[in-house]
Amino acid sequence: MIEGRPVRADARRNRDRLLAEAEAVFRDRGTGASLEDIARGAGVGIGTLYRHFPTREALLEALMQDRFSTLCSRSDELLDARSPRAALLSWLREFVASSSRYRGLPASVMATLANEESRLSASCRAMGEAGQRLLVRAQQAAEVRSDLRIDELLPLAASISWAAEHRQEDIDRFLVLLFEGIGCAPDPIA
Repeated sequence: MIEGRPVRADARRNRDRLLAEAEAVFRDRGTGASLEDIARGAGVGIGTLYRHFPTREALLEALMQDRFSTLCSRSDELLDARSPRAALLSWLREFVASSSRYRGLPASVMATLANEESRLSASCRAMGEAGQRLLVRAQQAAEVRSDLRIDELLPLAASISWAAEHRQEDIDRFLVLLFEGIGCAPDPIA
């Protein structure tokens, strides 16, 4: 697309169909699913997919962008919560739910973080900054370990998302263990 030039309606439809198909395929088969299958399912050629999304990472970023933005906004909302501990726990639950959306997503995101130039990495950094604000607030209230860093907390939470791929029934137990480990025993998870 040329900068400043409007997107043609058919190109917008193709992009929307590709995103819808990728959503379904990644949910069903994981983030390592065939891009050719996604293009075929969307009724377009692989070249069209690559014009819109030059890499698998770009496709994942487009799918996750709204979820990451939602987590960032949610962090801002939770900063006003009465309990910093409850705010952090609520945000972490939402983070885990978002991170377990597709099989293989936690590993895919962790792999792309090494490329600091990627848009997905930039989205992840923004989300980390959002979580950092909640973590600092909970630490200042002495409700969470003072030595915990966000670059430790997010991979721990993402590991629960990875575990959910194999043991969905244990997510609540894993969250309780994480919360106890960071020094803020949660209310019982219903």
